[in-house]
Formats: sequence, structure tokens, C-alpha cells
Amino acid sequence: MANAIEKLTRGRTLVLVAHPDDEAITCGILLQRMKHPLVVFATDGSPKDKYFWQRYGSRERYAEVRSQEAAAAMAAVGVSGYDFAQLADDQELYRNLPGAAVRLRNIVEQFRPDAILTSAYEGGHPDHDSCAFLASGAGRETHVPVFEAPLYNRFEGIGHKQQFIIGDPGERLQATEEERMRKAQMFACYESQGDLLGFFDIDREVFRPQHAYDFIRPPHPGKLNYEMWRWPMTGTDVCRSFQRFVRKVAA
Repeated sequence: MANAIEKLTRGRTLVLVAHPDDEAITCGILLQRMKHPLVVFATDGSPKDKYFWQRYGSRERYAEVRSQEAAAAMAAVGVSGYDFAQLADDQELYRNLPGAAVRLRNIVEQFRPDAILTSAYEGGHPDHDSCAFLASGAGRETHVPVFEAPLYNRFEGIGHKQQFIIGDPGERLQATEEERMRKAQMFACYESQGDLLGFFDIDREVFRPQHAYDFIRPPHPGKLNYEMWRWPMTGTDVCRSFQRFVRKVAA
């Protein structure tokens, strides 16, 4: 049986990420090896909180900057297939699951991928977790295998980056020197994020088939990363939204 990396590179792969720059961190190397990728950005990466966009003058301007950065990052690794789907506002994806699920299902049916790659369910960001939930549902409905890559989390109170917190540790992908240089170019495109991307490993990435998560419960029992950041939502809020959506679909 082919491994995760082989399955993600040999056919048509839909990459579902929450924000511009998530794709650079999780799969900037792998994108360079994919035969036919389509990167779907679920939000515009511009939160409603003025803290994130105030130096750009408006939330709309910040969103525009982030989309321009994403387009430049895609060009840096030769990817022409990408979609600013904007399934919901930044940090609000868990509140807009019905519409997001329909839009994602339409994208999957039109693109007809052989695999879906998304972020892990790890409690780092509610949008990342919502992408994991939506990809799981889309894969199940369309019979497309779903894979995942970790971003960041606060498992057991400790900050972790690019590391799964439960289950299989995944397959490591090591960059060649040329791939590393191109991924570095992707990182450099995201000037609006300051030195944030510099905290991530540019030389390796990790992938695995999506774990069989129980999305009705938070990804781990401790305080989640965004709860530590004191954002307005909690893991319980996000899971309740997942549960309401599941019940609605079942009904």
C-alpha cells in the first residue's frame, strides 16, 4: 500500500487550509512535489479584532494584503491552482459550518481530487480545527481519503509545532536544498506576519492519514492554545457547533 506522501503527490490533491500562510508551513515542500494540487483558503485571514489589522487601516485592506501574499507564495512554488473560497470570516469558521460544508462539497465535486490534505485537529486555532472537521465530512461523503498535517498546539500546557499530539507520529518529509530555498521564498512572501513563520521548521514536514477524531470533544483535555490566548471562543463552543451540524445533517 502506498504511503501518505505517495498518495498526496501522485494524483489530484485538494489542500484545505484556514489562512494564507498555513499552506506554506504545513506543506510548502510537499506542494513542490504534488502532481496536480488545488489549494483552498477557507478564510481571508483577516480577523474582526482591530488588533490584527489596525496598521493596515482597515480589515478589508489587510485581507487584500494577505491574498496578494498568498498568490505570491503560490507562484514561488509553481502552483497555479488555488481558490480564495472564503467559507467564513477569520476565527468564525466554526460558526458557519452549513454554508462552508456546501461550498467545500461543490469544490470537491468539481475538482474531483484523489486525496484531501488539511490541518490536524489539535486545538491550536478554531479555524484549523474547523478545516479538519469539514475535510473529514467531505471525504466521508465523497469517498476521498483525507490526510493531515500538524501546525501548532498547547498539549499538556506545552507549546508544540508541527507535531501530532495523539496517534501515529506520521511520515516525515525532508526538503532538498532547492525545495528548502523555494519554501523560504514562500515564507518571505508573508511579510504581514512578521517573524511568525520563522518559528516553524522549514526543512521538514509531517503527514499521515487523518486520525479518527471525536469532534464532539475538544482535541485534548487541557486548555487549548486559543483559550490560553484568551480568545472569545472555547473548545467547548467549537465542539457544540460541530455537534449541532452533525445533528442537523442526520435530521
